[in-house]
Amino acid sequence: MITFSIALAALIGGYFLYGKFVERVFGADSSRRTPAYTKQDGVDYLPLPPWKIFMIQFLNIAGLGPIFGAVMGAKFGTASYLWIVLGSIFAGAVHDFLAGMISLRHGGESLPETIGRYLGNNFKQFMRGFTVLLMVLVGAVFVAGPAGLLAKLTPEHLNLPFWATVVFAYYVLATLLPIDKIIGKIYPIFAIALIFMAAGILVMIFWYHPPLPELTDGLRNTHPEGLPLFPMMFVSIACGAISGFHATQSPMMARCMTNEKYGRPVFYGAMITEGIVALIWAAAATYFFHTEQGTALFAAASGNDNASVIVDSITREWLGPIGGLLAVLGVIAAPITSGDTAFRSARLIVADFLHVDQRPILKRLAISLPLFASGFLILHADFSVVWRYFAWCNQTLAVFTLWALSVYLVRERKPVLVTLVPALFMTAVCSTYLFIAGEGLHLPPTLSYVLGGCTTLLVFVLFLFWRKRFEAGRSGEIR
Repeated sequence: MITFSIALAALIGGYFLYGKFVERVFGADSSRRTPAYTKQDGVDYLPLPPWKIFMIQFLNIAGLGPIFGAVMGAKFGTASYLWIVLGSIFAGAVHDFLAGMISLRHGGESLPETIGRYLGNNFKQFMRGFTVLLMVLVGAVFVAGPAGLLAKLTPEHLNLPFWATVVFAYYVLATLLPIDKIIGKIYPIFAIALIFMAAGILVMIFWYHPPLPELTDGLRNTHPEGLPLFPMMFVSIACGAISGFHATQSPMMARCMTNEKYGRPVFYGAMITEGIVALIWAAAATYFFHTEQGTALFAAASGNDNASVIVDSITREWLGPIGGLLAVLGVIAAPITSGDTAFRSARLIVADFLHVDQRPILKRLAISLPLFASGFLILHADFSVVWRYFAWCNQTLAVFTLWALSVYLVRERKPVLVTLVPALFMTAVCSTYLFIAGEGLHLPPTLSYVLGGCTTLLVFVLFLFWRKRFEAGRSGEIR
């Protein structure tokens, strides 16, 4: 309990201390007019209250990530606590905050446009396709889970295809209608339910005082299947530490923000809140995995049912019938509310690079229909395979974003280490994962680590070479 308590306090302290530092590094200016006013269109650019923007941002980036990812990552042991805390404070929240604030400064531009602004036109073209593909993958993978659960809870004739169609119909509405019509109304309710469920588990952790792993026990890998802690844990726990998907959602809220001073509570604060939720679930799952009941339940489940079985059992045992109801609500609503904003983000990305006015609904529909058709086709693929590729693509997007943010900080003569360190670390994670994972090249571990390290070193050298040339050119201009 000591390690868990310290980790919880560190996350809260990180928001007030390091979050304030990063805010000063960026230089938030409360006197600037935001795109919610300068580009207001009644559809995507629309002023919203800051508390509502926070709730929407939190639910957008959360989904099932801080629950399922933390539950699956907890199998690696106490190291999962450290990654959630350090990743959230020094990587994920910085990533989300700077991506959102740069978008805010540039009229609410989409993530590929921001990356292209700092990494070049070739990267921009690549990231346009890559990001849209990731958004469609998110929309697809976040249909199967809730649709399958709804099929189990309803009469037999209301089967998986029926509920998948219902979810897609909702996606159409949420993607096409103005942001304040559906998303602005129901998201705060679901966000409160998700936070309430996590708060209930937190109270029960302190009430029951279960034996939890401590740092004094060491950071040994306790994964039952023997997966290597690096890089697997850092991909398993994504949304609870750092996730590239988040940077695609921040611009959507940047278009609704009424003042730059709300950037830290909305962007940095939502990520820290998600980290707290992930930490709570990691602690509960870590304890549960060491009980006979937890071991039996986990062994009886398979694939992506593992986490849902554990979540359902924990909430029912610790929170009773109300907890079980909230678990069902969270497991169904959370992925749906990430899926719909994924398709909405994809529409905005396509509209941005095609320069299509999104005020006419027919133009919104023309862009959205191919995206939905692609998502529906992906839905018929093997879910576990799609999820693994989504997880790697998600973290790779975070790598591209962190390098773009590092270039921004160099150009603005700001402390670059705040993004350079996490950029290097995540480059090592993603490159090593590509070499070692079964869905990647599946090379021997030692060779994978060497190649991952060489890849990271190469990228770092290229960055230093660019920085030297850039600063030399700037000095020449001054002379």
